[in-house]
Amino acid sequence: MPAERVCAVIPAAGRGTRLGLGIPKIMVEIADGVTVWHVLHQRLRPLVEHIHVVMSPEGEGPFRALAAEQIASGVVSVSVQEKPTGMGGAIFGAAPHWDAYGAILVVWGDQAGLSPMTAGRVVEAHEKGLTIPLVPMPDPYVEYELGDDGTLLRVRQSREGDECRPGGLSDVGVFCLSTEGLHEAWTRYLDEAAPGARTGEVNFLPFLPCLSRERNWPLTVVPVTDPDEARGVNTAEDLAFARRAYLRWT
Repeated sequence: MPAERVCAVIPAAGRGTRLGLGIPKIMVEIADGVTVWHVLHQRLRPLVEHIHVVMSPEGEGPFRALAAEQIASGVVSVSVQEKPTGMGGAIFGAAPHWDAYGAILVVWGDQAGLSPMTAGRVVEAHEKGLTIPLVPMPDPYVEYELGDDGTLLRVRQSREGDECRPGGLSDVGVFCLSTEGLHEAWTRYLDEAAPGARTGEVNFLPFLPCLSRERNWPLTVVPVTDPDEARGVNTAEDLAFARRAYLRWT
């Protein structure tokens, strides 16, 4: 465990439209009485000092009811992303909740297949800069291109029309970043970044090679061997998978 204080940040402001369940994905039940939130809380609570969750305006009330016990204890806090401007907007809009910590552990709000071992290895490996677990994928949806010197050169995103290469490295929805200078770096990035070709959003993932390549942030890669950990919950098939993954880690 690093000496610095770590706050987990879970951007979960999506509407879960593709699932068609009418609730945020973090609130989807994957076992009897067990939601994605319960799984993430169980995985992250032993590793971090605090957990902050970013919800949509519609999801805030239901989530506060779901996590009422953890919120009342002070170990969990909640904020709202008023408009769906992307993951970066959710993370940095919540900066007042995490900027007093030494590092943030960003975890996507649908990452039900995240193993407790991977989460622990990332927090343990982080010293400063940027720490990302990466896994080879037969057909990656997102691909990370590393330079010979270990610099993160580029992130390709299928959702923005990029062509990802078979066998390329993908993330598993987990990123650990030092907070010193982080918000300022994001503000500078907003001034120069182009919106995504398809979403029109200033995406969070291309910010990571900006930190590594242009801002000279040290990058630590944590190798992951199981591609199942990269799978979020977006479709009915993903949900069925998440339910099997939960049984695997219990």
